[in-house]
Amino acid sequence: MSEFQFGGEFVWHPAPELIAQSNLQRFIDKHQLGSYDELMRRSTTDIAWFWDTVLRDLDIQFYKPYSQIVALNEGKPWPHWCVGGEMNIVHNLLDKYAGSKIDNRFAIKSEIEDGTTCTLTYKELREKVDAIAAALRGLGLGKGDAIGVFMPMVPEIVVTMLAIIKIGGIFLPLFSGFGASAIVSRLKDADAKALFTADGTYRRGKFCAMKPIADEAAAQIPTLKHLIVLEQSGEWATEVVAAAVPGGRTESPLPPGTAAATTQATERTSAEDPMMIIYTSGTTGKPKGAVHTHCGFPIKSVQDMWHGLDLHADETLFWMTDMGWMMGPWEVFGTLLLGATMMLYDGAPDFPGPDRVWKLCADHRVTALGISPTLIRALRRHGDEIVHRHDLSSLRKFASTGEPWNPDPWMWLFQNVGRGKLPIINYSGGTEISGGIVMGNVLTPMKPCAFSGPLPGMAADVVDENGKSVRSKVGELVIREPWIGMTRGFWRDRQRYFETYWSRWPDTWVHGDWAAIDDDGLWYILGRSDDTIKVAGKRVGPAEVESILVAHAQVSEAAAVGVPDPIKGEALVCFCVLKKSADEDIDLANELKKKVATELGKALAPRDVLFVADIPKTRNAKVMRRLVRAAYIGEKLGDTSSLENPGALEEISRLKTS
Repeated sequence: MSEFQFGGEFVWHPAPELIAQSNLQRFIDKHQLGSYDELMRRSTTDIAWFWDTVLRDLDIQFYKPYSQIVALNEGKPWPHWCVGGEMNIVHNLLDKYAGSKIDNRFAIKSEIEDGTTCTLTYKELREKVDAIAAALRGLGLGKGDAIGVFMPMVPEIVVTMLAIIKIGGIFLPLFSGFGASAIVSRLKDADAKALFTADGTYRRGKFCAMKPIADEAAAQIPTLKHLIVLEQSGEWATEVVAAAVPGGRTESPLPPGTAAATTQATERTSAEDPMMIIYTSGTTGKPKGAVHTHCGFPIKSVQDMWHGLDLHADETLFWMTDMGWMMGPWEVFGTLLLGATMMLYDGAPDFPGPDRVWKLCADHRVTALGISPTLIRALRRHGDEIVHRHDLSSLRKFASTGEPWNPDPWMWLFQNVGRGKLPIINYSGGTEISGGIVMGNVLTPMKPCAFSGPLPGMAADVVDENGKSVRSKVGELVIREPWIGMTRGFWRDRQRYFETYWSRWPDTWVHGDWAAIDDDGLWYILGRSDDTIKVAGKRVGPAEVESILVAHAQVSEAAAVGVPDPIKGEALVCFCVLKKSADEDIDLANELKKKVATELGKALAPRDVLFVADIPKTRNAKVMRRLVRAAYIGEKLGDTSSLENPGALEEISRLKTS
């Protein structure tokens, strides 16, 4: 472990009135905890009390009450939550508001790239969800059926998500920029019965077709029976696909229910029934399907939004995201459970001009803006004037996730957009967490790039190579107690889940991030400690990239690594060993770049594809990606004694970036 050099002073202090009105302080006062430190102590040593209290304070309603909030008879990696309870989260998102004053509040504000806007009240959203739920039932879909959603970030994506969950189905969100291969691997793994898609969407004024990608994927998924398409006219159509129609397809409108709202019963499910599977890339093998339940992901999402982001019912949250990344579902669950408003935008964040984000905030009276460091690094280059031409007086706070900050863009956002008054609430966790491990809050003074600490209920720590707690040094980020949002495992891969998170030290979740805690108790996340690559906050496993590269007829081996990038945080660089008959040329490199972009989406296109004679490996043929990365960017290599072919590093070093 290395010494961590702390820098910077406190630059933001909460006003007394902000503290007094905050959700977090009200929670502390209501439960007579005395202080934030006491809340943290009790929430991590008495997890049953804490999560039971959260459920009750948020009025999470059950059809049948649970007999026990958590059972640990199988050990910490396998907790059972809300034991014996029955609930469907859609009841708490929509049904329970029927006839209340919340019904007429905006649930969704939306804008697409051409400037077209749309709003849906809670009542209107519930009616649309009922209509799609009726249509899905008309197709014979129901409880336990996995249904993929590959759509733009428009209101209909929220409607489909909630309709799937309402009928007891399993929602499978897919990044809207995916290629067919990425869709197939995920939907095949889950035995998906149906796929929602759209004709396409617009980016920078150009139409990007999605339906042909969905068609290509659908033909390769044996279990898929229905392809449901949102057409450019705004109408829905459905195609019966795969084995359901031997020799071809049929196309028809979606069954009755989509045109006129029909009240639909919400399926009564177990609190621990699977509700959503989000696939996330790891360092090895195929993408992992993180399983989330009705009483898991949504509860953790709203608790983070409630305690960390301090979101109130009168607020509008705009998070620049996609439904395929966990922040999409997170935004939906959290805002609706709090009775607040979500803002959706489908389009490029800098089109037709670099002020688009600030204009959206002004036009829709956004109060909480969620961004990534990558986005701010990109927008900052256009200067301050584009910010100041818009009325941003509605903004109360910023939030940030996806990757670590560096100080200059953090301070630019704080000083030039927030006028030195608005907190930047950093947030870091993951898909398997259902939200955050560490986060800022409105009770704690802030330094640039820092986190206040773990969220209530998260027994996080930073440890050395022996699993011992360390301070003022870089170490591994771990969690020592279960929490309600933790994934219930990987879909059909119990052992891989255990090996990924719980196998290094007993009863300790090892997250795969480097972290540090300074002398003032503030936390910092410093990047991945494993090989996972994050490009502008989008996580991809090297194995998924490498499998695409080696599928090319001229490539025999490949290694993919993430390297520092001033805009995206990390950029993808690929090293390929070619077959003897192949030639190293620019055309082949560009072809391989295009192949990765086509399969995984343009956002994950490699910055470089480089050809080498050999890739560093151990004697048991494990590719040493960390050494590949270190050699390429010129870092110290450390111990290379385990390598079978240390000479391979010399060639990579000669290719290193300036």
